[in-house]
Amino acid sequence: QVQLVESGGGLVQAGGSLRLSCAASGRTFSNYAMGWFRRVPGKEREFVAAISWSGGATHYADSVKGRFTISRDNAENTGYLQMNSLKPEDTAVYLCGLVENNALNLGYEFYDYWGQGTQVTVSS
Repeated sequence: QVQLVESGGGLVQAGGSLRLSCAASGRTFSNYAMGWFRRVPGKEREFVAAISWSGGATHYADSVKGRFTISRDNAENTGYLQMNSLKPEDTAVYLCGLVENNALNLGYEFYDYWGQGTQVTVSS
């Protein structure tokens, strides 16, 4: 089993920045690709970004490309999502997930482990 704990969410004005963290424990973090998804009430979980086992490859949703950066530190068993130029439409609960498959374009249903999420609210 893997336990994931997200942190770093909060309230920020439009144009601001936040850095989310995803701390993993229980199994070898580097054996999994990591993804960030977001959830808004009444909508399906939306893909945001993913990063490969080694961190050498990344993939982003078009809506965040150029504004968000996903990264990971396998020595620290932690992944990150740097979010810049935030917009009100980025408001959501952000969740990190791990998947053994190293493909980066997988839907949330393929992920093996999830954290509880951290709330991000962007005011206009």
